[in-house]
Amino acid sequence: MKNTNYETVVGMEIHVELSTATKMFCRCPFPTLQDQPNTLTCPICLGLPGALPFPNKQAIESCIQIGLALNCKINKDSFFERKNYFYPDLSKGFQISQYLHPFGEKGYLDIKINGVEKRIGITRVHMEEDTGKLTHATVKGREVSLIDFNRSSVPLVEIVTEPDIRSGEEAKLFLTELQKIIRYLGVSDADMEKGHMRLEPNISLRPPGQTTLPKYKVEVKNINSFKFVDKAIQYEEKRHEELLDKGETPIQETRGWNEFKNKTVSQRSKEEAHDYRYFPEPDIPPIKITQDQISEIENKIPELPAEKIKRFAIDYGITEYNAEILTRDLKLAHFFEEAISVGIAYNIVPLTIANYIINKKPNIEELLPATLVKKIKEESTVLQIDNNVLESAIRTVMEKNPQAVADYKSGKVQIIGFLIGQTRQVLPNAKDTEQIRKKLTEMLE
Repeated sequence: MKNTNYETVVGMEIHVELSTATKMFCRCPFPTLQDQPNTLTCPICLGLPGALPFPNKQAIESCIQIGLALNCKINKDSFFERKNYFYPDLSKGFQISQYLHPFGEKGYLDIKINGVEKRIGITRVHMEEDTGKLTHATVKGREVSLIDFNRSSVPLVEIVTEPDIRSGEEAKLFLTELQKIIRYLGVSDADMEKGHMRLEPNISLRPPGQTTLPKYKVEVKNINSFKFVDKAIQYEEKRHEELLDKGETPIQETRGWNEFKNKTVSQRSKEEAHDYRYFPEPDIPPIKITQDQISEIENKIPELPAEKIKRFAIDYGITEYNAEILTRDLKLAHFFEEAISVGIAYNIVPLTIANYIINKKPNIEELLPATLVKKIKEESTVLQIDNNVLESAIRTVMEKNPQAVADYKSGKVQIIGFLIGQTRQVLPNAKDTEQIRKKLTEMLE
């Protein structure tokens, strides 16, 4: 059980690799998992002396699009900076990034927690380049670290939130919604297994009622799963509680998540912004963005998940809960709407199509919308049972299952599935489930 003596304070840093044809500051191809290590490099992405970077326009526009989708203010005057630090996978000893004037800042993303809307502030959305990739392995009995620079200088957007998240569950909800937005925009696959989206929670605890931020925070680096973010936050909550209860302040540090041991492990002390000695990148001039350019980028933003959910509920007469299920994946949302268009000719209403897709989970990769609608029509062409007979059977079921009836009337509407099953046992020849559901709902009111 969570200790109520403390409130959890979490801010997220999310890194998203953009799906561009080439890298951020050179024209090396975007690498894939199939490419041999260190085969997609050049003097620019390796940072060799005399090599001059030049920005990828598409990547910058994608970064701005993410910022707009997250309700950010877009800075019309921006520039790149050098973030200086030493690490083996950073060949030139600095990363080209942004700090003082990111492309987007001061935004927000609304999420729903148990039906209640909560706003998570977005501090910044900025553009940078990715580093190389370190692989730790055993070669001929020796522990070695291997570096692949293929990923070096891949376009990377960093999204930083305000410390508005209060639990691992809230973090999961926020990240799920963010991933959907990124995929809807089409700027990245946001596939965490492939490293396209990497998650870093910054965690600390404070006494309830305290409004100032704690004097420390612990960052857990490079998590590749929403579930592991939740687990890492829960682990850190317990670890911090034990230290604070003893009067100790947790060390401000960077930790890693060990998914096999279900625990975090210390990596290094956590740096502050001044430790990176940011200064303007001398080889890239300042970037000026006009309002016309911002408007042009904004006009390319498609209908986003939250808007689509509201439209589906209003236009198609389905619940927001079902609309959320149907919009989790953009392909599924498009398939649903195409099926509705076809269904008009068969007099099949959107609600029926929605229920069929949600309950039967057809493989839309192997099915055309028209084929699905035909299946629905065929399966619904069954003889309806006499109304009086059905009412009598339902009355019998309700009398035998008073607790289920009481549960339904108290708000547990999912219990209707049990009552439908009981009715079909009384009437084994009744095939039209929708007729049973409709009559049950009517008699339970």
